[in-house]
Amino acid sequence: MTTTPSTATRNVTVIGLGIMGLPMARNLVTAGHHVVGFNRSQDRIDQLRQAGGAGAPDVAQAVRDADVVITMVPDSPDVEGVVTGPDGVFENARQGTLWIDASSIRPDVAARLAEQARAKGLRPLDAPVSGGEQGAIDAALSIMVGGEAEDFEAARPVLEAVGRTVVHVGPSGSGQTVKAANQLIVAGNIQLLAEAVVFLEAYGVDTDAALKVLGGGLAGSKVLDQKGRKMLDRDFDPGFRLQLHHKDMGIVTSAAREAGVAVPLGALVAQLVGITVNRGDGGLDHSGLFKLVEELSGRAGR
Repeated sequence: MTTTPSTATRNVTVIGLGIMGLPMARNLVTAGHHVVGFNRSQDRIDQLRQAGGAGAPDVAQAVRDADVVITMVPDSPDVEGVVTGPDGVFENARQGTLWIDASSIRPDVAARLAEQARAKGLRPLDAPVSGGEQGAIDAALSIMVGGEAEDFEAARPVLEAVGRTVVHVGPSGSGQTVKAANQLIVAGNIQLLAEAVVFLEAYGVDTDAALKVLGGGLAGSKVLDQKGRKMLDRDFDPGFRLQLHHKDMGIVTSAAREAGVAVPLGALVAQLVGITVNRGDGGLDHSGLFKLVEELSGRAGR
């Protein structure tokens, strides 16, 4: 039986096998794609191999035979570093290759790199994700995609192998703009949840019961569901590191300023995230904002 293009097995390269990239690559293997991974640390490549994927010694070799290249690295300079230059994606991928940047970067950088990619004959999509490490593990990510509609449809089977909610939101750069809005909402929710938990504990309330009933009403949210327990347990092992959210809030505030949009609460939360990172907690999960609220309330260590 001939397989249609929408369901065909693809040669997929994943560049960046970190907290998010490695489980995404594993899910692509599970979906039946041929997956090659590249990462600066060899142990992550070895973990992908154990899951049925393959590894490459550098970006150039990783992308040569790829139908789809996914980049999942921390910031705008990191994306530019792996896609530009003689050893990067643009110079070594075949014409017609889909390039999906799942990183969270500045919208203007995404749009500029998309233009460069098209000039090299590639098909770029900015497709940042939301859902954290658990969402990546469960293939339940929310993916907001910018780029040409035709390229989005071509990439849909690959995106649906790692995400549950996959939506085309507009031209190149739009995915990153929606992701910035996502991070604004998430940071605000985490900060308010942290304040609520400290408030409840100060009054000796049964916090497990309190979060259960709050979660069933209008105050309920995925942030409460996923981060409330971490705050109660003081478990801040990273699913999404504060230093990355600090970077994302910088994107939000900068883009809002350029657009002439007021984000007063967002600006305040951005400052609180920055303070927490500057105090040495950037490696914690973003629910680690709770620590700052505890300390400001004089309740740390109680």
